[in-house]
Amino acid sequence: MSKRGTYVITENSSLTPTVWRMRLAGDTQCVKRPGQFINIALDGLFLRRPISVCDYDSQSITIIYKVVGRGTRQMSRMQCGESLDCLVGLGNGFSVETASQRPLLVGGGVGLPPMYNLCKQLIAAGKKPLLVMGFNTAGEVFYRSEFEQLGIDVFCATADGTEGAQGFVTDVIRTFDLKFDYIYACGPLPMLRALYNASEVDGEFSFEERMGCGFGACMGCTCRTKYGNKRICVDGPVLKREEIIW
Repeated sequence: MSKRGTYVITENSSLTPTVWRMRLAGDTQCVKRPGQFINIALDGLFLRRPISVCDYDSQSITIIYKVVGRGTRQMSRMQCGESLDCLVGLGNGFSVETASQRPLLVGGGVGLPPMYNLCKQLIAAGKKPLLVMGFNTAGEVFYRSEFEQLGIDVFCATADGTEGAQGFVTDVIRTFDLKFDYIYACGPLPMLRALYNASEVDGEFSFEERMGCGFGACMGCTCRTKYGNKRICVDGPVLKREEIIW
């Protein structure tokens, strides 16, 4: 169940020229799983902005967002102490309770943030995750050291080869012959499709869609699956491999 509330900004800082981290203080009891998201209301804008949760504890939520338009640009100008009207605990999130012991986490660009809390929860459950992060160039890379500090194996791919291995996340998996028994992935659609085609291992894929409301009322983010139509904002954003229709 989601909850609407007022959340106070305690940090809003740039990680790269276009990627920002924001920490919000407030009630987090409705955030139950990694991979869920919040929906933020902004002054002067009709639709809320859905942003995935990077990390959370009993008193705060951390989000990472990319400045790509009017809404996120407005967010980047906000100061500590200002407040935001948020819908919190949206989406189904990733499942940590799988039989896997060596899961592969894959984050492409701003699809990387939800992998952070997921990684922490997998480690706490006694699993040994590894991570592949993908970007276009070194100037876009963020959170590499934060993941490394969790004590996992981290592999980085950049399309131009300026950091880590040159190529895409699937190239890294193949080049380093990575061994894993499950996949968790979040990122652009071409990356998700490539991962799906590159391995037959079971997994969960987090999809992005245009969300009008964020809680299933408008039906604007409905997609077709093998088990019928699903709304990405409530039945997703995470879909299991076996239900995906490309």
